[in-house]
Amino acid sequence: MAANLDGQLVVAISSRALFDFEEENRVFEDGIVQSPEPGRKKDAAYMQMQLDRLDVPAKPGVAFSLVKKLLAFNDAPDSLDDASPAAKLAQRVEVVILSRNDPVSGMRVFRSAQHYGLNIQRGTFNRGEAPWRYLKPLHANLFLSAHLSDVRDALAAGVPAAQVYPQSAHASDKHPHEVRIAFDGDAVIFSDEAERVFQSHGLSAFQAHERDKAGQPLLAGPFKPLLEALHRLQQVGTSHMRIRTALVTARSAPAHERAIRTLMDWNIEVDEAMFLGGLPKGEFLREFEPDFFFDDQTGHVNSAAQHVPSGHVVSGVSNQLS
Repeated sequence: MAANLDGQLVVAISSRALFDFEEENRVFEDGIVQSPEPGRKKDAAYMQMQLDRLDVPAKPGVAFSLVKKLLAFNDAPDSLDDASPAAKLAQRVEVVILSRNDPVSGMRVFRSAQHYGLNIQRGTFNRGEAPWRYLKPLHANLFLSAHLSDVRDALAAGVPAAQVYPQSAHASDKHPHEVRIAFDGDAVIFSDEAERVFQSHGLSAFQAHERDKAGQPLLAGPFKPLLEALHRLQQVGTSHMRIRTALVTARSAPAHERAIRTLMDWNIEVDEAMFLGGLPKGEFLREFEPDFFFDDQTGHVNSAAQHVPSGHVVSGVSNQLS
Protein backbone atom coordinates (compact mmCIF):
# COMPACT_ATOMS: atom_id res chain seq x y z
CA MET A 1 0.00 0.00 0.00
CA ALA A 2 1.37 3.42 -0.96
CA ALA A 3 2.16 5.82 1.86
CA ASN A 4 -0.09 8.83 2.31
CA LEU A 5 -0.52 11.70 4.76
CA ASP A 6 -4.32 11.61 4.93
CA GLY A 7 -5.76 13.00 8.13
CA GLN A 8 -2.47 14.42 9.37
CA LEU A 9 -1.46 17.98 10.13
CA VAL A 10 1.27 18.53 7.54
CA VAL A 11 3.87 21.21 8.24
CA ALA A 12 6.36 22.03 5.48
CA ILE A 13 9.38 23.99 6.62
CA SER A 14 12.60 25.29 5.15
CA SER A 15 15.88 24.21 6.72
CA ARG A 16 16.67 27.82 7.66
CA ALA A 17 13.36 28.20 9.51
CA LEU A 18 13.95 25.01 11.50
CA PHE A 19 17.66 25.47 12.20
CA ASP A 20 19.98 28.42 12.68
CA PHE A 21 21.84 28.48 9.38
CA GLU A 22 22.45 32.23 9.36
CA GLU A 23 26.24 31.95 9.28
CA GLU A 24 26.05 29.43 6.48
CA ASN A 25 23.51 31.57 4.63
CA ARG A 26 25.87 34.54 4.68
CA VAL A 27 28.49 32.38 2.99
CA PHE A 28 25.96 31.40 0.37
CA GLU A 29 24.74 34.95 -0.21
CA ASP A 30 28.25 36.35 -0.50
CA GLY A 31 29.41 33.53 -2.74
CA ILE A 32 32.62 33.30 -0.77
CA VAL A 33 35.28 31.32 -2.60
CA GLN A 34 38.87 31.49 -1.40
CA SER A 35 40.39 30.47 -4.73
CA PRO A 36 38.04 31.25 -7.62
CA GLU A 37 38.02 28.59 -10.28
CA PRO A 38 36.48 28.81 -13.77
CA GLY A 39 33.04 27.25 -13.78
CA ARG A 40 32.84 26.90 -10.01
CA LYS A 41 29.29 27.50 -8.83
CA LYS A 42 28.37 30.27 -6.40
CA ASP A 43 27.24 27.78 -3.77
CA ALA A 44 30.48 25.74 -3.78
CA ALA A 45 31.83 27.35 -0.59
CA TYR A 46 28.45 26.96 1.10
CA MET A 47 28.25 23.28 0.17
CA GLN A 48 31.78 22.68 1.43
CA MET A 49 30.99 24.42 4.69
CA GLN A 50 27.92 22.25 5.24
CA LEU A 51 29.88 19.12 4.35
CA ASP A 52 32.68 20.07 6.76
CA ARG A 53 30.05 20.48 9.49
CA LEU A 54 28.15 17.31 8.66
CA ASP A 55 28.63 15.90 12.15
CA VAL A 56 28.04 19.24 13.90
CA PRO A 57 24.34 19.58 14.76
CA ALA A 58 22.92 22.92 13.67
CA LYS A 59 21.54 25.09 16.46
CA PRO A 60 17.75 25.30 16.80
CA GLY A 61 16.11 27.96 14.66
CA VAL A 62 13.08 30.18 15.15
CA ALA A 63 10.44 27.53 14.39
CA PHE A 64 12.24 24.68 16.18
CA SER A 65 10.05 24.75 19.30
CA LEU A 66 6.84 24.72 17.25
CA VAL A 67 8.00 21.72 15.22
CA LYS A 68 9.29 19.78 18.21
CA LYS A 69 6.07 20.21 20.15
CA LEU A 70 3.82 19.37 17.20
CA LEU A 71 5.78 16.18 16.55
CA ALA A 72 5.26 15.24 20.21
CA PHE A 73 1.61 14.58 19.32
CA ASN A 74 2.91 11.42 17.63
CA ASP A 75 4.56 10.08 20.77
CA ALA A 76 3.19 6.91 22.29
CA PRO A 77 0.51 7.27 24.99
CA ASP A 78 1.64 7.38 28.60
CA SER A 79 0.18 3.95 29.22
CA LEU A 80 0.65 1.63 26.25
CA ASP A 81 -1.15 -1.16 28.10
CA ASP A 82 -4.36 0.89 28.20
CA ALA A 83 -4.13 2.23 24.67
CA SER A 84 -5.92 0.76 21.69
CA PRO A 85 -3.84 -0.53 18.75
CA ALA A 86 -5.05 2.46 16.71
CA ALA A 87 -3.87 4.89 19.37
CA LYS A 88 -0.46 3.24 19.54
CA LEU A 89 0.02 3.68 15.80
CA ALA A 90 -1.55 7.12 15.46
CA GLN A 91 0.47 9.57 13.36
CA ARG A 92 -1.15 12.93 13.81
CA VAL A 93 1.56 15.32 12.57
CA GLU A 94 3.98 15.13 9.64
CA VAL A 95 6.85 17.58 9.21
CA VAL A 96 8.53 17.77 5.79
CA ILE A 97 11.64 19.78 4.88
CA LEU A 98 11.20 21.88 1.72
CA SER A 99 14.53 23.52 1.11
CA ARG A 100 16.47 25.53 -1.44
CA ASN A 101 19.53 23.72 -0.11
CA ASP A 102 21.44 21.23 -2.24
CA PRO A 103 21.18 17.48 -1.48
CA VAL A 104 24.65 17.42 0.15
CA SER A 105 23.59 20.11 2.64
CA GLY A 106 20.38 18.17 3.12
CA MET A 107 22.39 15.43 4.81
CA ARG A 108 23.28 17.87 7.60
CA VAL A 109 19.66 18.92 7.96
CA PHE A 110 18.52 15.34 8.49
CA ARG A 111 21.42 14.58 10.83
CA SER A 112 20.63 17.66 12.89
CA ALA A 113 16.98 16.62 13.13
CA GLN A 114 18.04 13.15 14.25
CA HIS A 115 20.37 14.66 16.87
CA TYR A 116 17.45 16.49 18.49
CA GLY A 117 15.10 13.52 18.28
CA LEU A 118 12.89 15.08 15.61
CA ASN A 119 11.22 12.33 13.63
CA ILE A 120 11.48 14.00 10.22
CA GLN A 121 11.81 11.52 7.37
CA ARG A 122 10.74 13.42 4.26
CA GLY A 123 12.25 16.36 2.45
CA THR A 124 13.08 17.93 -0.89
CA PHE A 125 16.37 19.73 -1.55
CA ASN A 126 16.25 21.78 -4.72
CA ARG A 127 19.58 23.63 -4.95
CA GLY A 128 18.30 27.15 -5.40
CA GLU A 129 14.99 26.30 -7.04
CA ALA A 130 11.71 27.28 -5.39
CA PRO A 131 10.40 24.37 -3.27
CA TRP A 132 6.87 25.72 -2.71
CA ARG A 133 5.52 23.85 -5.75
CA TYR A 134 5.72 20.62 -3.76
CA LEU A 135 3.23 21.91 -1.20
CA LYS A 136 0.19 20.78 -3.18
CA PRO A 137 1.10 17.06 -3.43
CA LEU A 138 1.84 17.21 0.31
CA HIS A 139 -1.56 18.83 1.02
CA ALA A 140 0.37 21.00 3.45
CA ASN A 141 -1.47 22.84 6.21
CA LEU A 142 1.42 25.26 6.80
CA PHE A 143 4.62 26.39 5.09
CA LEU A 144 7.33 28.26 6.97
CA SER A 145 10.30 29.74 5.13
CA ALA A 146 12.75 32.61 5.44
CA HIS A 147 12.46 33.18 1.67
CA LEU A 148 9.91 35.91 0.88
CA SER A 149 9.10 34.93 -2.71
CA ASP A 150 8.44 31.31 -1.73
CA VAL A 151 5.99 32.50 0.91
CA ARG A 152 4.19 34.74 -1.57
CA ASP A 153 3.91 31.90 -4.07
CA ALA A 154 2.65 29.49 -1.43
CA LEU A 155 -0.05 31.90 -0.30
CA ALA A 156 -1.06 32.48 -3.94
CA ALA A 157 -1.43 28.70 -4.26
CA GLY A 158 -3.80 28.65 -1.28
CA VAL A 159 -1.40 27.27 1.35
CA PRO A 160 -1.09 29.02 4.74
CA ALA A 161 2.45 30.37 4.73
CA ALA A 162 4.62 32.84 6.61
CA GLN A 163 8.07 34.33 6.25
CA VAL A 164 10.01 33.42 9.38
CA TYR A 165 12.04 36.25 10.89
CA PRO A 166 15.40 34.59 11.72
CA GLN A 167 16.24 37.37 14.19
CA SER A 168 13.16 36.57 16.29
CA ALA A 169 13.46 35.65 19.92
CA HIS A 170 13.15 31.92 20.52
CA ALA A 171 10.23 30.33 22.32
CA SER A 172 10.07 30.02 26.08
CA ASP A 173 10.60 26.55 27.55
CA LYS A 174 7.97 27.09 30.26
CA HIS A 175 5.20 25.10 28.53
CA PRO A 176 6.77 21.80 27.42
CA HIS A 177 3.41 20.02 27.04
CA GLU A 178 1.50 22.79 25.31
CA VAL A 179 1.80 24.11 21.75
CA ARG A 180 1.00 27.80 21.93
CA ILE A 181 0.16 29.63 18.70
CA ALA A 182 -1.03 33.22 18.31
CA PHE A 183 -2.72 34.71 15.25
CA ASP A 184 -3.59 38.16 14.07
CA GLY A 185 -7.15 38.42 12.77
CA ASP A 186 -7.71 40.52 9.65
CA ALA A 187 -5.83 39.28 6.56
CA VAL A 188 -4.59 36.24 8.54
CA ILE A 189 -7.48 34.23 10.02
CA PHE A 190 -10.09 36.48 8.41
CA SER A 191 -10.17 38.16 5.01
CA ASP A 192 -8.82 41.70 4.62
CA GLU A 193 -12.31 43.13 4.00
CA ALA A 194 -12.37 45.18 7.20
CA GLU A 195 -8.70 46.17 6.89
CA ARG A 196 -9.47 47.68 3.48
CA VAL A 197 -12.19 49.83 5.05
CA PHE A 198 -9.80 50.97 7.77
CA GLN A 199 -7.02 51.88 5.35
CA SER A 200 -9.36 53.65 2.93
CA HIS A 201 -11.65 55.51 5.34
CA GLY A 202 -10.07 55.48 8.80
CA LEU A 203 -10.84 54.12 12.25
CA SER A 204 -14.33 55.61 12.69
CA ALA A 205 -15.54 54.14 9.41
CA PHE A 206 -13.97 50.79 10.30
CA GLN A 207 -15.70 50.69 13.69
CA ALA A 208 -19.06 51.62 12.16
CA HIS A 209 -18.63 49.04 9.38
CA GLU A 210 -17.86 46.25 11.83
CA ARG A 211 -20.62 47.27 14.24
CA ASP A 212 -23.18 47.26 11.43
CA LYS A 213 -22.00 43.88 10.16
CA ALA A 214 -21.49 42.25 13.58
CA GLY A 215 -23.89 39.44 12.72
CA GLN A 216 -22.37 38.77 9.29
CA PRO A 217 -19.40 36.38 9.42
CA LEU A 218 -16.17 37.56 7.88
CA LEU A 219 -14.85 35.66 4.90
CA ALA A 220 -11.98 33.26 5.47
CA GLY A 221 -8.42 34.49 5.45
CA PRO A 222 -5.37 32.47 4.37
CA PHE A 223 -4.84 30.89 7.80
CA LYS A 224 -8.36 29.62 8.42
CA PRO A 225 -7.39 26.12 7.12
CA LEU A 226 -4.51 25.95 9.59
CA LEU A 227 -6.71 27.09 12.47
CA GLU A 228 -9.23 24.38 11.51
CA ALA A 229 -6.51 21.73 11.40
CA LEU A 230 -5.19 22.82 14.79
CA HIS A 231 -8.71 22.77 16.18
CA ARG A 232 -9.11 19.15 15.01
CA LEU A 233 -5.79 18.22 16.59
CA GLN A 234 -6.79 20.03 19.75
CA GLN A 235 -10.06 18.07 19.89
CA VAL A 236 -8.24 14.76 19.56
CA GLY A 237 -5.63 15.71 22.13
CA THR A 238 -3.32 13.35 23.96
CA SER A 239 -2.59 12.68 27.59
CA HIS A 240 0.68 14.61 27.33
CA MET A 241 0.23 17.35 24.69
CA ARG A 242 -2.27 20.17 24.26
CA ILE A 243 -2.78 23.14 21.95
CA ARG A 244 -3.54 26.65 23.15
CA THR A 245 -4.47 29.31 20.60
CA ALA A 246 -4.83 33.07 20.87
CA LEU A 247 -6.33 35.74 18.65
CA VAL A 248 -4.19 38.87 19.05
CA THR A 249 -5.71 41.75 17.14
CA ALA A 250 -5.61 45.52 16.88
CA ARG A 251 -9.43 45.48 16.94
CA SER A 252 -11.27 46.83 19.97
CA ALA A 253 -14.92 47.14 20.97
CA PRO A 254 -17.29 47.35 19.17
CA ALA A 255 -15.34 45.64 16.34
CA HIS A 256 -14.54 42.70 18.62
CA GLU A 257 -17.99 41.16 18.24
CA ARG A 258 -17.78 40.34 14.54
CA ALA A 259 -14.48 38.51 15.04
CA ILE A 260 -15.89 36.38 17.86
CA ARG A 261 -19.12 35.66 16.03
CA THR A 262 -17.19 34.63 12.91
CA LEU A 263 -15.23 32.03 14.87
CA MET A 264 -18.48 30.80 16.42
CA ASP A 265 -20.02 30.49 12.95
CA TRP A 266 -17.01 28.39 11.88
CA ASN A 267 -17.33 26.20 15.01
CA ILE A 268 -13.75 27.05 15.91
CA GLU A 269 -12.72 27.95 19.45
CA VAL A 270 -9.70 29.96 20.50
CA ASP A 271 -8.49 29.90 24.08
CA GLU A 272 -7.63 33.58 24.38
CA ALA A 273 -8.60 36.74 22.53
CA MET A 274 -6.77 40.03 22.93
CA PHE A 275 -8.43 43.14 21.51
CA LEU A 276 -5.65 45.67 21.84
CA GLY A 277 -7.02 48.70 20.03
CA GLY A 278 -3.74 49.46 18.31
CA LEU A 279 -1.42 48.89 21.27
CA PRO A 280 1.92 47.26 20.41
CA LYS A 281 1.46 43.49 20.44
CA GLY A 282 4.96 42.50 21.46
CA GLU A 283 4.68 42.77 25.23
CA PHE A 284 1.30 41.02 25.32
CA LEU A 285 2.77 38.19 23.28
CA ARG A 286 5.73 38.06 25.63
CA GLU A 287 3.28 37.22 28.42
CA PHE A 288 1.36 34.65 26.35
CA GLU A 289 4.64 32.96 25.36
CA PRO A 290 3.65 31.41 22.03
CA ASP A 291 5.77 28.98 20.07
CA PHE A 292 4.89 31.10 17.05
CA PHE A 293 2.96 34.26 16.14
CA PHE A 294 1.52 35.09 12.71
CA ASP A 295 0.71 38.64 11.51
CA ASP A 296 0.28 40.35 8.14
CA GLN A 297 1.84 43.69 9.09
CA THR A 298 5.59 44.07 9.39
CA GLY A 299 5.28 46.61 12.20
CA HIS A 300 3.47 44.08 14.38
CA VAL A 301 5.87 41.30 13.41
CA ASN A 302 8.89 43.45 14.27
CA SER A 303 7.35 44.31 17.64
CA ALA A 304 6.56 40.67 18.36
CA ALA A 305 9.92 39.34 17.15
CA GLN A 306 11.67 41.10 20.02
CA HIS A 307 9.89 38.73 22.39
CA VAL A 308 8.60 35.60 20.59
CA PRO A 309 9.10 33.57 17.39
CA SER A 310 7.29 35.49 14.66
CA GLY A 311 6.40 35.26 11.01
CA HIS A 312 5.06 37.60 8.34
CA VAL A 313 1.92 36.50 6.49
CA VAL A 314 2.45 38.32 3.20
CA SER A 315 -1.23 38.70 2.30
CA GLY A 316 -3.98 41.27 2.15
CA VAL A 317 -4.10 44.95 1.32
CA SER A 318 -1.13 45.79 3.56
CA ASN A 319 1.12 43.64 1.40
CA GLN A 320 -0.03 44.51 -2.08
CA LEU A 321 2.88 44.96 -4.44
CA SER A 322 3.16 48.44 -5.88
